[in-house]
Amino acid sequence: MANRLKMATVHSIQELRQRGWSQRRIARTLGIHRDTVARYVRLAGSDAESSPTEPSNLITGSILFATSSYDGPGDSKQATVRDGPPGPDGNHSEVLVGVQNRPNLITGSTCRGAINSGPASRSEPYREEITAKLEQGLSAQRIWQDLVADHGFTAGYQSVQRFVRGLRSTTPLPFRRMECEPGEEAQVDFGTGAWVVTPEGEALPVGVKSRRRRTHVFRIVLSHSRKAYSEVVYRQTTDDFIRCLENAFHHFGGVPKTLVVDNLKAAVIKADWYDPELNPKLRSFCLHYGTVVLPTKPRMPRHKGKTERGIAYVQSNALKGRTFPSLDAQNRHLLDWEANVADTRIHGTTRRQVKKTFQEVEQPLLQPLPVGRFPCFKEACRKVGRDGHIQVDQAYYSVPPEYLGWRVWARWDGRVVRVFNNQFTQIAIHPQREPGRFRTDDGHVPREKRSKIERGVTYLLNRVGLIGPCSEEWAEQMLQHRGIEGVRVLMGLLSLADRHSCEFIEQACEIAATHGAYRLRTIRELLKRGGRKQKQFEFMDKHPIIRSLNEYNDLVHTAITKEPWR
Repeated sequence: MANRLKMATVHSIQELRQRGWSQRRIARTLGIHRDTVARYVRLAGSDAESSPTEPSNLITGSILFATSSYDGPGDSKQATVRDGPPGPDGNHSEVLVGVQNRPNLITGSTCRGAINSGPASRSEPYREEITAKLEQGLSAQRIWQDLVADHGFTAGYQSVQRFVRGLRSTTPLPFRRMECEPGEEAQVDFGTGAWVVTPEGEALPVGVKSRRRRTHVFRIVLSHSRKAYSEVVYRQTTDDFIRCLENAFHHFGGVPKTLVVDNLKAAVIKADWYDPELNPKLRSFCLHYGTVVLPTKPRMPRHKGKTERGIAYVQSNALKGRTFPSLDAQNRHLLDWEANVADTRIHGTTRRQVKKTFQEVEQPLLQPLPVGRFPCFKEACRKVGRDGHIQVDQAYYSVPPEYLGWRVWARWDGRVVRVFNNQFTQIAIHPQREPGRFRTDDGHVPREKRSKIERGVTYLLNRVGLIGPCSEEWAEQMLQHRGIEGVRVLMGLLSLADRHSCEFIEQACEIAATHGAYRLRTIRELLKRGGRKQKQFEFMDKHPIIRSLNEYNDLVHTAITKEPWR
């Protein structure tokens, strides 16, 4: 078995090392090997990093000079250390270091502090500059480099490293305990509930393969009175979370002003201490009940310490060692336990009965419940497709064109589909359609994508009338002759105005009307080649070559009565 140093010698090594002595000097003073000193220095360093302890009371003086002497072999090694300034006789006061079985190894005559005694650090003149650089987030290595470059610092990097370590090793401040006024706050959390074991012979629910199912216990605690409500669920979805909150509010008979929750997925989409992104459905629930959700800082459970301990209380007192045949049976047990055990206890912090404090102090100050419960609806995030529609329950609904390619929120309840943007402002509302059907609002079709046919025949005729009266007359007559197929002819006539002047189109329509030509290709040919207007002839009543009708009558009568030639 290897030799081991006495604890007094070990403490001497550690204390002298803390005072800045080199390992060689410690070995020479205590009369032990340098490797032994190095081993115990390393052990002291690892212990200090893993579990810092209070400074020992080993050395009470300020060691300035030391010489080594030995008085006997083995464990009776000792060192004579001259401590403090010289006395009246000109000699330093001497003490023994490493005396066997001595708890206080060095007891100098003058005591100037057990921790900060010894020679001042060579980094001390630059304290303010080092502190400022630490606040900027610079490392000890960078600070040492800057001191060397800017101030000609001659000490080594270890000097700055030890000085920085001393600045950082501050005593932590105690936590501040926060108490709330009645009705101000409630803290919410989930924990593991008891098992639900379906009895043998009883049919399992649809989709369930095992007779043992894990549950999650929801618990909300009013921060002032510690009145609580517990409920178990199979899943921690947003709908389950909202239903538990709503049941708790009706159990309390009122609503607290704020709800402190952790960053569970059912409540918080993106955790952020300063600006968290809440689930839109939960936000609407809070708006309905007039409360506000305040998520805690990520990985900071003490921000809701009242319900953290409350979950452990439910698990250990109400549910531990129990199983239940159904979820309803476990919830009935929790209600009975809350009323007969949790509410009747004297709380360890408030030193008052929970039920009495709640009924007399906190319940009258809770906000009143709304008239109706929170409406039940489904909600999902959808991406707007290239056609400007989103898919909801296998049907398609339009949104304004400026949201093309965006992600929006849709809510539907079997009758109405509402669409919201990221700020949760309603941007569209539609009656819910059957699967596979489309519902497009006319206002959601961009003007550039709206065809002229959709705008109607009256709109097209008004546009043709802007070309001229002859064009409008030709268009009306064309519609009378060709019917519904003439709508496209009107669109073609309007397109000619992009390449020809209105004067030429007017002339071509006038000529085509005189010929009774109501095809668009006729207008195009007239614009290409030109043409003449059809002349109109009037009928003449009298002319030398025109005989009267009486003469023709006599001629016909004579021809009929005349005997045939033989």
